[in-house]
Amino acid sequence: MNSHQYALTCRWTGDRGEGTQSYRAYARDHRIEIDGKPVIEGSSDPAFLGAAERLNPEDLLLASISACHMLWYLHLCAANKLVLRDYVDAASAVMEEAGDGGAFTEAVLQPRCRFDGPVDEALAARLHHDAHERCYIANSVNFPIRVEPVIVSGGQA
Repeated sequence: MNSHQYALTCRWTGDRGEGTQSYRAYARDHRIEIDGKPVIEGSSDPAFLGAAERLNPEDLLLASISACHMLWYLHLCAANKLVLRDYVDAASAVMEEAGDGGAFTEAVLQPRCRFDGPVDEALAARLHHDAHERCYIANSVNFPIRVEPVIVSGGQA
């Protein structure tokens, strides 16, 4: 079994001079720093007093689910000689608050996949199932992820 290590620094940058003296005294701004990669300017969701123009952990979780599925799908298309030319996922997720916390209750991936020429649509759809089964992120979360692909052959609009 192969093991892969990941490391980053998450640095809070939201001290307005009072620290966390009260819930509204501080900004939720932070920086996610990974050696050799662009810095991610983060915050919390605006519903939790975050900055709307910054990425929040919920955005990043959904992005991770969508990107992981896509990367597996690209691999499986190549391995099965399906020539994918365009992939756009309109992903969404629901998070429910409960008490002092909450949790994601579902995510939905809606990838639109355009292929060169005619394509075996059953195979193209099955590869989405296979990609979901292999996705490291999907295998790490405790809520359902639905995949609702649209398969488009090269001759279709």
